[in-house]
Amino acid sequence: MRTSDFDYELPPASIAQAPAPRGESRLLVLDHEGEGRHARVRNLPRYLRPGDLLVLNDTRVIPARLFGRRVGGTAETEVFLLEKVDAEDGRTWSCLLRPAKRVKVGSVLEFGGGLAAEVLEKREEGRHLLRFGEPVEGHLERIGHIPLPPYIDRPDTEEDRERYQTVYAARPGAVAAPTAGLHFSTALLEEIRAAGIETATVTLHVGIGTFKPVTADVVEEHRMERERYEIGAEAAEALARARERSRRGEGRVMAVGTTVVRTLEGAVRAHGGALPPHAGSTEIFLTPGSRFQVVDALLTNFHLPRSTLLMLVSAFAGRERILAAYQEAIREGYRFYSYGDAMLVERREP
Repeated sequence: MRTSDFDYELPPASIAQAPAPRGESRLLVLDHEGEGRHARVRNLPRYLRPGDLLVLNDTRVIPARLFGRRVGGTAETEVFLLEKVDAEDGRTWSCLLRPAKRVKVGSVLEFGGGLAAEVLEKREEGRHLLRFGEPVEGHLERIGHIPLPPYIDRPDTEEDRERYQTVYAARPGAVAAPTAGLHFSTALLEEIRAAGIETATVTLHVGIGTFKPVTADVVEEHRMERERYEIGAEAAEALARARERSRRGEGRVMAVGTTVVRTLEGAVRAHGGALPPHAGSTEIFLTPGSRFQVVDALLTNFHLPRSTLLMLVSAFAGRERILAAYQEAIREGYRFYSYGDAMLVERREP
């Protein structure tokens, strides 16, 4: 399959630069016949059924963008924290630097407030290994910036610190938000639970690799990067009950976002069809022809052309069906990407 099979034209004005109030984004609903219905995310309860399980990702975005200066230099250097590297001192991180050419191994970057980091190593794909003088987490609220995606063409603001998090974000570790969850208000979740719909939370710390461009001409040549996830005991029990109901046609497992899909479908493959409580990592790449073993329905935003996320949604619901829905959304003035509108789809078997 060609990467170009997942291309489409999007007017720049369709890229959302700021979020709508929680629950007020538009919702394109596709039923089994592929007919679209236009609603709002606040209307989601009407599309849920008794026996459904709504699965949320409770990761929390860290303020991962830092700005410092090299000792002996004057130019500003941007540091993007990617992942803490296993080390006894807990101070070593894999990072992206910009501009990177001026920064040599052994360089020291200063961030103010007594925080500094030494460049230990240059790695592949522009990554650097940095060791901070002390744990950096305690400084992030002071010096860190929310890592908005590059297609949001503005600096981050104080509002983004709250709005680029889900209301149920609990476990710090992501460098990008699970954006389908941004639509939920506390009131909407309470309404869903009051209607008898069960919810469960899993954790997948969204990494930068999720948004890595697919540069290969052939889809199968692309390689995903690993992301860490965890399924707790309560979630595992809820999922076991929901999967049994799904087999009987009495409910669905509904993933809120592609991160939940990757968690559940990656985990079930790693455990021979089971979903026990555990922590792990996944590099699952779901493309048309993939078989889904857990997820029956998906709430998701609209994704970039040629992206692994668009490929995942196309695998879930059919490429032609999804691309047609995208064209309908463009005609209807929907807003795209992280701060944009949403769609609700059910799985279509290949």
